[in-house]
Amino acid sequence: MQGERRGPRLLLAEDDPELAGMLVELLTSEGYTVDALADGQSALHRALAGGYDVAVLDRGLPYVEGLELLARLRRAGWATPVLVLSAYGTAQDRVAGLDAGAEDYLAKPFDVEELLARLRALLRRHLDTAETLPVPGGRLDPRARTVTSPPTEPGDARGTVELSARESALLAVLAGRPSQVYAREDLLNRVFPDAEAANVVDTYVSYLRRKLGRGVIRTVHGVGYQLGRPQG
Repeated sequence: MQGERRGPRLLLAEDDPELAGMLVELLTSEGYTVDALADGQSALHRALAGGYDVAVLDRGLPYVEGLELLARLRRAGWATPVLVLSAYGTAQDRVAGLDAGAEDYLAKPFDVEELLARLRALLRRHLDTAETLPVPGGRLDPRARTVTSPPTEPGDARGTVELSARESALLAVLAGRPSQVYAREDLLNRVFPDAEAANVVDTYVSYLRRKLGRGVIRTVHGVGYQLGRPQG
């Protein structure tokens, strides 16, 4: 028996229960696997738990407003393409959404077929431009949350190490600017915005070193952390 084929994973953050229900039904019928959240705080945690191909975010979310949610996710290295779906539809509103990190912006009320077409376009562009980042010993795929190393000998299989969502986000921030040294507080704000203590950064650095080797992240004493130097 063949395994069930899963469609693209979509994160929906919408606090209007009637609209959210309609969107879940529509998107599920189009083959998406949908996780629907009704507030920005829950959406933040679910997004950082990972694995989404595309997201639809409302702006008027409780607890964490939609554009603030998007900004926090981008600071954490979250690369999933986002469509903002909002009743705020002026040119200035659209500019604010795009500047916050959205790939697309659609005002309410909206045409269902246009929404679906925009999501298909986002998925195509995302797949066409899916980015891996060089790290010591291999390449990081932030979307798949894996580090893959090249074969050491012809015919050898490549090695793949799976990361948690927070491990991948931390490594993606460092790999995005490999020459930059990040203070613990900066990494805390970017990757662990809800953590209460800065030592969570040290804990996840330790996790990454355990999985990928001590050289993957360099400690700059008195300052913070930097991506490790390439091997060889």
